[in-house]
Amino acid sequence: MPRPAGETQETSPKGGPREPRRLPPAPGEPAAGQDATDPGQDVLEATKQVAHLLKAQDRSFALAGGVAAYAHGVPRRSPHDTDFCVLREDVDAITETLTSAGLRVWRPPEDWLVKAEYHGCTIDLIFSLSDRPVGKEMLERAEMMPIDSVWMPVLSATDLIGSQLRALSEHHCDYGALLPIARTLRERVDWAEVRRQADGRPMAVAFLYLLELLDVIRPTGEDAPR
Repeated sequence: MPRPAGETQETSPKGGPREPRRLPPAPGEPAAGQDATDPGQDVLEATKQVAHLLKAQDRSFALAGGVAAYAHGVPRRSPHDTDFCVLREDVDAITETLTSAGLRVWRPPEDWLVKAEYHGCTIDLIFSLSDRPVGKEMLERAEMMPIDSVWMPVLSATDLIGSQLRALSEHHCDYGALLPIARTLRERVDWAEVRRQADGRPMAVAFLYLLELLDVIRPTGEDAPR
């Protein structure tokens, strides 16, 4: 018998089907001290629920973007969406998983991601990150970190910084958003690798020079953090 929309079905340890499971409803009352209008908490809730679904299906993924920076200890900047890196070959199965759980999923005109929505929060499922296909090696480098007590793989500091620098362009060049990430993660980043990835990208090279002037990183050839 077909399952109602919004339900998932798992297999029990004995091999029989478990009861269908729905995602929980959107959070209601905010926790003590939490701003009820804070969009960031809703994004964290969406992140946790999607990560739970992907882990339950044993899909390879890693958290990216602003929420990944938050997991690494960067002060939160109230993100309005959450990013997951996934393998291209898993996209159809992930789409089915999220749709079965009641999320709206669609393919935008861009050919490097699939989008989903959880209670008004946008989820980007990215299989080509800053012009580079998401590969198994990148996902294997991810680190397990907690998001509000839910553990999930998060892009390594080097992959996170590298991807954000490669995304810079004349039309998208917010150094102010990148500075706190670079400062927080500077001791965990392989800056020689980041420089290699930035080669030939003027906005990325300029940002690295800015980090040198601000005494965040050493000049070229002296890549240990200060």
